Order: sequence, then structure tokens, then C-alpha cells
Amino acid sequence: MWFLGMDVGTGGTRAVVLDAAGKLVAGASSEHAPFRAEHPGWAEQDPEDWWRAAQEAIRGALKAAPEPKQPIAAIALTGQMHGAVLLDENGAVLRPSLIWCDTRTQPECDWLTEKIGYQRLIELTCNPALPNFTLTKLLWVKRHQPEIFAKTRHVMCPKDYVRYRLTGEFAIDVQEASGTLLLDVTHRRWSREVAEAAGVPESWLPKVYESPEICARVSETAAGLTGLKAGTPVAAGAGDQGAGAVGMGILQPGSVSATIGTSGVVFAATAEPTRDPKGRLHTFCHAVPGLWHVMGVTQGAGLSLHWLRETFFNGQGYDALSEAAAKVAAGSDGLMWAPYQLGERTPHLDPTVRAAFAGIGVEHRAAHFVRAVLEGVAYSLEDTFTLFAELGIPVTAIRLGGGGARGALWRRIQAGIYGRAVEVLKAEEGGAFGCALMAGVGVDHWASLDAACGQAIEVAARIEPEAAEAAAYKNGYAQWRKLYPALRSLR
Repeated sequence: MWFLGMDVGTGGTRAVVLDAAGKLVAGASSEHAPFRAEHPGWAEQDPEDWWRAAQEAIRGALKAAPEPKQPIAAIALTGQMHGAVLLDENGAVLRPSLIWCDTRTQPECDWLTEKIGYQRLIELTCNPALPNFTLTKLLWVKRHQPEIFAKTRHVMCPKDYVRYRLTGEFAIDVQEASGTLLLDVTHRRWSREVAEAAGVPESWLPKVYESPEICARVSETAAGLTGLKAGTPVAAGAGDQGAGAVGMGILQPGSVSATIGTSGVVFAATAEPTRDPKGRLHTFCHAVPGLWHVMGVTQGAGLSLHWLRETFFNGQGYDALSEAAAKVAAGSDGLMWAPYQLGERTPHLDPTVRAAFAGIGVEHRAAHFVRAVLEGVAYSLEDTFTLFAELGIPVTAIRLGGGGARGALWRRIQAGIYGRAVEVLKAEEGGAFGCALMAGVGVDHWASLDAACGQAIEVAARIEPEAAEAAAYKNGYAQWRKLYPALRSLR
């Protein structure tokens, strides 16, 4: 038997097929249309485009699988978190989705915080009100598009909308639901108090499941569109960070991942909900039943390097840029980058701060700017490790994921800045891989996610920090920390 995992990301959807031993059999992707940004801080996507891409990715993965093909025993979904998909009574989309990087909702955050109280909101949801979260997006629609809010009968996150199209069921997992600001994270259920304060009927919210739990089955209509068999079990899955953590084996306290995609995330498993009283870290339910996790988020991580290349190095590949940057000494000869193009979440909770290069001198060349961006992103992730130390969150092993795990230079930079050895995996398929493992657990092929990861995950390399570079980065980080207060003062 085979298992299928699917990741409904920002730039595209990817489906992967794993065999009974948890090894990758095949995969396929389909790009999404770029998100729309009609005004600074806005970001919207069409949910129908996700469904179109999902069909293409599933069909592509099934076609790419070798003969003899095995039946897909179960599937699970992951995807970009925090988006708001509003549906009417017939399940039709009412407006484009406000996605995770849409930061227009600071006034709604302020209103909700005043309505409930800052500390009370953290008590109820383990998190403060941030523009990225789903609830604040609903409040924006309520205020600015009341006619749409009045027609709303269902609220979903992106991957859960795709599951609805695949199965006809309204469902969500506890890890994804944690990022809506509507979940009582401690007790793994919707918070009636928050929903009532916000004026969101609980009937709009989908049923909550644990991540490996079977919550739906593929419909006849979707079977004809995807090539899946009608009735195939569908597990609840998780948001991209929860599923990615499973795909990297970040399951037990002490295990930590540092993942650089469009955004950057440092993710740590915890045995209980660990609240940061200042709200600088997110505390969510883990995809592993009975566990939680904390994570810090850098809004513009891989986005920083993509922006630099598209703006100043058009036509050059990432490998060539990294090769040149590797010739620059650690610390980029004093050139620094603050990766705040989309504002910042951890630790500053500031959606309006913006990015900057600092310390530019006549000695700096193009390669310095590339290396400064790589280092600036890693410094931003180091902010989260600093908070982990402050809050007593254990770190015994760090695994790298996303684009930051694929380049040798960025791996080395991260090891030096974190001051710890880092590991990379043989098959780093991230969230889609983790979801396929959840699907297998959901139909009892594996007894637990620990058992699944124990069989499926292999470490490919371990990178130790170089002493001289680690020393340079320790000093560099102290200087880099001065950037945010300076940028904040410019407003």
C-alpha cells in the first residue's frame, strides 16, 4: 500500500507518495498564481486556484509513481497557515482568501486585545492577537465588508478548503486551528469565550480533530477529478509547520527544527503548553496527540534571498550567488541585513517595521550583500533560540529544513550563528512527507508518529560550527540586534 501527502503552499501545491516503509515513491507539484497585493501589507489568493493545483499535483504524483502501482490507502493534507476562507451556506467562496502574510489587520488586533484583555487572550489561546491570525482577518471583513460577513456560514483555512473540495467535509486539525486565535490551545477545543467576544458563531467553525485522525473520505466527484479512489480515508493533517516538523522527526521535547521557506520558523516540541507572557512566541497544539509546540517566526526569510536575486541579480542562479558569497568572510565585513520586508513576528510583534541593509562601505561588493542576507535571516532565527533559553525550553538537537537546508553555505552559517551542530535529512520533503506519515498512522499502518518517523527518516549529514566563525557571529549578532531599535525609530 501507498500513502499520499499534499502541501497547499503559498507558491504552489505539492503531492508526494510514500511506500509502506515510508520511502518516497513519487511527487509532483503545480504552481499557484502569485498572491495579489492591491495595497502595502495586503495578500490575497483565490481558493479555487488551490483546488485546481491540488488536482494537478495529485494526478501528477500518481502518474509519476512507478509500476506496479499500489493503491493509495490514505491521504492527509497540510498547507499555509492562518488564511481565512469564507464560504456561504452552499459552500461557495465569498471572496478571495486573506492569507498568512496579509498584515492589514492591526486595528482589528488592537480592538480584540482591548475587548478581551492582553493577558486573558494569552490565557485562553496561548497567543496574542497578531495580524497574521485568521480571526483578525475575519474581523477585518466584518468591519470593511459587512455584506460578505453577513453571508458567511463556514470559515476554513487553506488546506481545509481543499479537503472540503476533496471530501465535502468541514474539518480542521488542532495544530492548524491553534493558528486561528479561536482555539483553546491548552484544552484542544474551540474557545467559546473568544468566539463570542469576536462575534463569530461557533457553527461557522469546522469540527476539530487530532492530526492523524481520519476525518473524511474522498468523494465520488473528487475521485473523478484526481484519480484517487472514492472512499479513500483522509486524515486531518496539520498546518505547514506542524506537518513539516513531523516530516523532520521533531516529535519529542528537546528536538528543534529551523526551517527557511518564504518565511522562517524555529519549532520546538514541548510536553505541555509553554506560554510566553509577552506573546513573542507562538504556542500551538502539536500534530502529535497529547503534545504541544512553540515556534518563532521570521516573516521574510527565503523571501529575502528571492527578493535580492530578482531585484539585483536577475538571471543568476542561487548556486552561483552562494558560491560567490562563500568567498566572503563570516560577518560580511560589517554589512548587515534586517529581513523585515513584511514586518516581523518574533520577537518584535511589529507588522510595520521594514527591512534595511546597514553598514555599507566602499569595500563591499555584490557577494557581500548575498552573504549579509543569508546571515541576517539566520540572525533573525537566532532571536527565537534566545527566547527558548530565556523560557527554559530545551534544545538537544537541531534539524534544518526548507531552502536553508539545501545550500552548503547557509547550513554552515546557521551552525555558526546558532552555535550548535545542525543536521540535514536524506529525504527532506517537509510537510507533504509528514502528512503522508500521518495518513499511515491514521489507518493503523504505523502505531504512532514516533514509529513512522523511526522507520522513514534518515539523517544525511551533521554540520558542526567552526570555532572562528561562531566567535565572529557571536559578536556580529550583538551588533545586528541594534538594527531593530534603529529601524523602529525611523517611523
